[in-house]
Amino acid sequence: MRRSDREIRDFDEILEVMKKCDVCRIAMQGDEYPYVIPLNFGMAVDGQQVVLYFHGAQTGMKYELLSKNNKVCFEMDCGHMLFTDMEKGNCTMCYESVIGYGAVEDVPEEEKREALDILMEHYPVPAGFHYNEAVVAQTRVLKLTVESMTGKRREKK
Repeated sequence: MRRSDREIRDFDEILEVMKKCDVCRIAMQGDEYPYVIPLNFGMAVDGQQVVLYFHGAQTGMKYELLSKNNKVCFEMDCGHMLFTDMEKGNCTMCYESVIGYGAVEDVPEEEKREALDILMEHYPVPAGFHYNEAVVAQTRVLKLTVESMTGKRREKK
């Protein structure tokens, strides 16, 4: 990381940043160009192992690309705030972000409900929400096992 003064080194702090984010972008190897897609996500942590969960339709470009190469890069960010230093005549963006790498695979049908529950825990779901079984049957769930990740923060000074 070029700006080591902005690096978040503590694993628990990185997790806190991830909890604040509401979108995770996944970058895949396309045929000619990289392919990036924003996704809602859920997160499970077991010790130092992080697994991210995503949902979507049964077919699409991401599945075609992942079937060829399931290694991905992910990125999420939050806390955006423009900081303008009138005295020095410059401005910058304050933020927190996490970038990482891992492998994506389909969640087996028998684990789909648990994965969807983990995904839903990340968002403020109204009390009494129940899945529509017809929709669950048509939903594909993916999991990204994180192999490495780094956090970065630019704070107002």
